[in-house]
Amino acid sequence: METYFNIAQIILSTALILAVLLQVRGGGLGGIFGQADTVYRTKRGVEKTLFQLTIVLIFLFVIISIISLRVG
Repeated sequence: METYFNIAQIILSTALILAVLLQVRGGGLGGIFGQADTVYRTKRGVEKTLFQLTIVLIFLFVIISIISLRVG
């Protein structure tokens, strides 16, 4: 049973890393060269879905980790 939790953690952590890396940052490289990032944007479409998916993946990862500690 513990093996299944370990495999689930590996899959969730990989998906979580990909979801975080795919998210778009507002400032980009402009902040490095002094460009101000004062434009307010809302998340829409794929960006919003990816953000919500990241939250769900974090929640699942924490739950699986806690269950794995209790079982093992």
